[in-house]
Amino acid sequence: MQYKLSIPCSKSNLEKVRNFVSEALNDTQLEEVECHKIILAVDEVCANMMIHSNGCNPSKKLDISIEHVPFKQLEFIIRDTGKYFDIKGYHEPSMQEIVSSKRKGGLGLILVKRIMDGIEFSTEKNYNICKLTKKLNFEV
Repeated sequence: MQYKLSIPCSKSNLEKVRNFVSEALNDTQLEEVECHKIILAVDEVCANMMIHSNGCNPSKKLDISIEHVPFKQLEFIIRDTGKYFDIKGYHEPSMQEIVSSKRKGGLGLILVKRIMDGIEFSTEKNYNICKLTKKLNFEV
């Protein structure tokens, strides 16, 4: 099953993202806690793309698609036309670094990496693409 959403890059639309992902997860057999983790991960990536890649410019859009392969995996594709994020150049700060610098941010991508089974960033034509995957380990 596939789901699609296109929204302006405004933080006020993050609730729509969470509701969209929540609806899509209704078709899975995931436990409620696992669903909330996935919603958090997708919300975090969308927020980062809205804020850092697109400067919260509502004239720019995020396109989100969710592919559900029953009993196998969920795939989330988030596309935009903002600034590209190169995950290879990302230095994951340690908790000690975050605490000692008294930063308020910096945990989002760490959480996403721990929640999801895969995270990839790429470009295709004029689009930046973030692909998140979550394996479903149900017995058929």
